[in-house]
Amino acid sequence: MDKQIKLFLDFLENDKKLVNNTLQSYKRDILQYQEYVEENGINYLKASSNTINSYFEYLTEAGKKKSTISRNLASIRSFYQFLIRTKKIKKDPTNGVQSPKPEKKVPNILTSKEVELLLEQPKSVDLKGIRDKAMLEFAYATGMRVTEIISLNVSDVNLEEAYVECHTGARKRNIPLGTMCLKALKEYMQEARPVLIHDEEEQALFVNVNGQRLTRQGFWKIVKYYKEQAHITKEITPHVLRHSFATHLLQNGADLKAIQTMLGHSDISSTQVYMQFQSDDIKDIYHQRWAIETSFRELKKNCCLCYMHSYKKNLVIQELCAKFVFFIYGFFHLNESVVK
Repeated sequence: MDKQIKLFLDFLENDKKLVNNTLQSYKRDILQYQEYVEENGINYLKASSNTINSYFEYLTEAGKKKSTISRNLASIRSFYQFLIRTKKIKKDPTNGVQSPKPEKKVPNILTSKEVELLLEQPKSVDLKGIRDKAMLEFAYATGMRVTEIISLNVSDVNLEEAYVECHTGARKRNIPLGTMCLKALKEYMQEARPVLIHDEEEQALFVNVNGQRLTRQGFWKIVKYYKEQAHITKEITPHVLRHSFATHLLQNGADLKAIQTMLGHSDISSTQVYMQFQSDDIKDIYHQRWAIETSFRELKKNCCLCYMHSYKKNLVIQELCAKFVFFIYGFFHLNESVVK
């Protein structure tokens, strides 16, 4: 089984181009399954649906969450489909096995005032302050995942055309940068980053004080530090900024399908979780329309109205809405397959 697991993981990395975090999740799930079948004297090549269900009962008794069990099923199913593909088995034992439906958690989000307060904390008085200002502005203005942000290279940013190219495995998407984010990012890239890096060959966009690519832990510590400086009592992580980005856009009239594209969600149901923060009228409208492909003209109109509506509101919300105007006018040709 060790050999087949290695081949499977190589396939995911080299053929499927999965990012390292996702790859490690698959590895943990499959190794845990391997431990179970070996301890119980089960030949994994002769496993049945009963074997899989028994394994999930074992995980449930061990106190594993429904979401964890669902992820395990997805990993094991992918493994057995790989074995079918390589002609090691003829039948997938996960066929007919139902995945438990985890309850949708309510995303933790910040109010627009809390976002403003957080973004005001880094002071551009030194190299670290300039970098931190750019990072927080960038995280909130793009809604990117922390792994996506720290994986960015300088070449992924186009300051002249004001967009960033985000890579997630084999997929990529272009995200526009609004003026406030662009200003902070330019200052960092032109004044701070050249001094922070020690190696001219370093490609990472965001680097630590040692001039090396910033880590997930480093990013989290920075967010936590400024959260405490702002005296915000809510728990804030980089992902909370992502949730806030999506929610604030939706609250100001942005199109749900466009938000899905910006966030990089493959399934719109992942984006619909933000609907719970809307009024009943807005919810009704989106429940009626979310499955319908939105035309370019409708989306452009929505974004223009959204920007106009935000004119007298705070700059953070205006910045978010302006982003969608940029997205429609300047970036639609870069994502032609998104909206038909």
